[in-house]
Amino acid sequence: MNSPDHAPVIELRGFTKDYGNGRGAFDVSFAIEPGEVFGYLGPNGAGKTVTMRNLMGFIRPDSGTARIGGLDCFRDRARIQANLGYLPGEIACMDEMTGTAFLEFMARMKKLRDRTRMNELVDYFELDPARRIRKMSKGTKQKVGLVCAFMGRPDIILLDEPTSGLDPLMQSRFIELVLEEKRRGATIILSSHLFDEVERTCDRVAFIRAGRLAAVEHMDDVRRSRKRVFVVTFADAGERDRYLAAHTEAHAVGAAAAETLVTGAMDAFVKDLAAYRVADLTAREQTLEELFMHLYGASEEAQPHASASKGGSHE
Repeated sequence: MNSPDHAPVIELRGFTKDYGNGRGAFDVSFAIEPGEVFGYLGPNGAGKTVTMRNLMGFIRPDSGTARIGGLDCFRDRARIQANLGYLPGEIACMDEMTGTAFLEFMARMKKLRDRTRMNELVDYFELDPARRIRKMSKGTKQKVGLVCAFMGRPDIILLDEPTSGLDPLMQSRFIELVLEEKRRGATIILSSHLFDEVERTCDRVAFIRAGRLAAVEHMDDVRRSRKRVFVVTFADAGERDRYLAAHTEAHAVGAAAAETLVTGAMDAFVKDLAAYRVADLTAREQTLEELFMHLYGASEEAQPHASASKGGSHE
């Protein structure tokens, strides 16, 4: 928790923004320490982007407070934004500009006299900025946004789904960049649904669901809580249904398969399967969404078999 010697860099207290019909963020509170990388996680529509937009001062909260560096995020937004790195969930660039012209425009906006870091990042992400933005792919636009967010070496960085559209190599380079910035002492909040990205970079993670904060956990505790998900394909649908009748925690997937979360000993799980005619068995790690849904409860619709809704979060 917060040490008396220093105040949090980013702090939300009771932040609420209600757009009606259950959309928005409600009574959200958390504090981010200097030099911390903080993951902000949740499914589409959970409230991640509205929280980010509030921290940027783009929207006024209905109630509660949001502060960055002790400044009010809405009232003092110009001062905050002058020294902040930000990557929005939906990148809105000037389509008729080339990437080069846009980066130069943003560098002037940020009052950057030295373009060294900007050029380093262009090379690092293998970005070809010469094309017009409207002709760029989603991944290339994302690289432009990342260069903009990091080129001023800001001490505070807000990243909303930062690797959306990037290929695995560039996702890995992004992770290395975040770790480099962390060593430099930057404070970073990033929203994501990718476990590898969060596991390798974040000190703590918060999970938001239906606009409300479900939990804030240290990453080490999250790793220890993560289980394996098994998909068992049975010889036929009848055999699968027999298994489901005896295992209420499992659910059907496909024609003759069932998915189950193994929380106990593997030995007991395998011995139990010996009583059934099994055609195939595959395993995978829980996704972050599944893990938090399992730990902190969710409606039946949001259980692991509904996790296909994951993706870029632009609520």
